[in-house]
Amino acid sequence: MKKILLIGHDANRAGAQLVLLQMLHMLKQRNVPTHLLLGDGGPLEAEYRQLTTVSVWPRPVEKLFGRRIDKLLYLLRIGPWLHRREENRRWQIFEDELRAQNIGLVMVNTITNSRLYRQIQPLVARLPVILFVHELEMSIRMYTQPDHLRFMLDHTDRLIAVSKAVARHYVDMYGFDPAQISTFQLIDIPALLQKIEQARQLPDVMLQHGIPANALIIGGCGNAEWRKGNDLFNVLARQVINDHSERPVYFVWVGMPRNHLYEDLMLDLQKAGLSDRVLLIEPTPEVFRYTTRFDIFALCSREDPYPLVVLEAALSETPVVCFEHAGGAPELVETDGGYVVPYLDTVAMASRIGALIEDATQRRAMGQTLRRKVIERHSSDRSMDSFMAIVDQLTTTAI
Repeated sequence: MKKILLIGHDANRAGAQLVLLQMLHMLKQRNVPTHLLLGDGGPLEAEYRQLTTVSVWPRPVEKLFGRRIDKLLYLLRIGPWLHRREENRRWQIFEDELRAQNIGLVMVNTITNSRLYRQIQPLVARLPVILFVHELEMSIRMYTQPDHLRFMLDHTDRLIAVSKAVARHYVDMYGFDPAQISTFQLIDIPALLQKIEQARQLPDVMLQHGIPANALIIGGCGNAEWRKGNDLFNVLARQVINDHSERPVYFVWVGMPRNHLYEDLMLDLQKAGLSDRVLLIEPTPEVFRYTTRFDIFALCSREDPYPLVVLEAALSETPVVCFEHAGGAPELVETDGGYVVPYLDTVAMASRIGALIEDATQRRAMGQTLRRKVIERHSSDRSMDSFMAIVDQLTTTAI
């Protein structure tokens, strides 16, 4: 069997990259040969390399020999020629590495990689292509250019969408043939359940942050950015903590790097007197130690196609409160796994969170229902069977 070339934009510890990691796990379990092309590195790169061979996009040439020598070479007008020669050398090594992989199909993970695919397309021009889309309108604007995306869609044989909301978007906005779209999520549920159980056996990590053992924790998780609604998370904290001042209610967000957004959010919390009740945790490989401690998951995203963090919360039996018209989460939450509230209505979200704070029985029931739905709807084996059926169909047609 020829290899599947998977394309990922980087190796950061975020949703799409973690889905790709789990996909590689499942493909390896089935002895499916793969090769991974990364646009850039990151914390997950070592874990990727444990599962498959990896190529990383050629680094730009930043220096030739050293600052002084390079300056002299540019003054002598030799520098630009040497610079181009080194760029060509790196690209040739990269190209030779890809050509040597015996690739039979390309799987592009996220529309972010439209540019990468367009640049290597001459190397894989005759191969069938699967595009795994995780993005809606805001992400599309942020992470790709219209001409790159159009090129990608025009060369896609089968599109896999993570939710019905995502599938509709590519049909309505880009005219993609609905007959060539499959809707499912590729997650390794047994592996996630194992990580959740292992995390529960460890000491309560919240105690290390001064949060008492009897605290009710409303959690958020994800790579922090405006689209994820971190600012709304703070607003919720103000409303909920005010309304339940007699209870030990804490808000914890996991995945907040120490950047300008962090500084702005911390200033907000200081002004609101909430610095001791809202905890912003940096991205961590120990994320399950935090999320398994959540009592309620607040998905504040303005847009999230079908977030892995919601599936992980569900498997931890944590009810979810989310916004309608913000992606695919409402398709899972519905009316029995938490609450779906009007878009950006933080008052309604705070009210629903408050109801769950006051009713432990309902929290447990909704969390258990959400877990059952994920296991029933997103069977790892069924999802991988569906994926391999697409691979077999496309590679057989291509022969």
